[in-house]
Amino acid sequence: MRSTPDLCDDHADDVRVVTGLHWHSYGGHEQFGGRIATVKCFEDNSRVKETLATEGEGRVLVVDGGGSLRNALIGDMIAANARDNGWAGVIIHGACRDVDVLRDINFGVLALGCIPRKSVRRGEGQADIPVSFGGVTFRPGEYVYADANGIIVSKGALS
Repeated sequence: MRSTPDLCDDHADDVRVVTGLHWHSYGGHEQFGGRIATVKCFEDNSRVKETLATEGEGRVLVVDGGGSLRNALIGDMIAANARDNGWAGVIIHGACRDVDVLRDINFGVLALGCIPRKSVRRGEGQADIPVSFGGVTFRPGEYVYADANGIIVSKGALS
C-alpha cells in the first residue's frame, strides 16, 4: 500500500481526511487499508467481536466507540481471531488493550488510546451503518487507508 500522503497527492479530489483526533498505532501493521465495515457501540464490544469473527476478506472494521477511553473495545484475542479470519485491521474511535501483545500480531490497530479495563458485554451496538468522527463519514463498502500520517477515506479503491 502507498502512503496516505502519496494517495492524497494523487487523488486530492477523491479522498476525505480524518482530522482533529490523535491516533496511536498498536498493531503489528502500522500501514493498512481496505474496504470498510462498521460498528457503532459505546463501551460494549459485542458487535465488534461478532463482526471480526466473520470472514474479513481484507476489510477494515471502523468502530465508532464514541471516543470513550473507559473500556477497551478490542484486545489481543479478538485481534488474533480477526487476523486469522482475513481482516486487515481496525480503526477504533475509542480504546484498546493488551498493547504489548497487539504489536506482535500481523494486524492493524489504530485507536485513540489504551486502557486495561475490558469492555462490558450487553449485546448492544449496530453494525453496517454509516459512522462519523473526525469530520468524516465512514460508509460500509467504501475504502479506508491508515498509516502513521493519518486516515483517509475514498468511495473506491486507490492505488
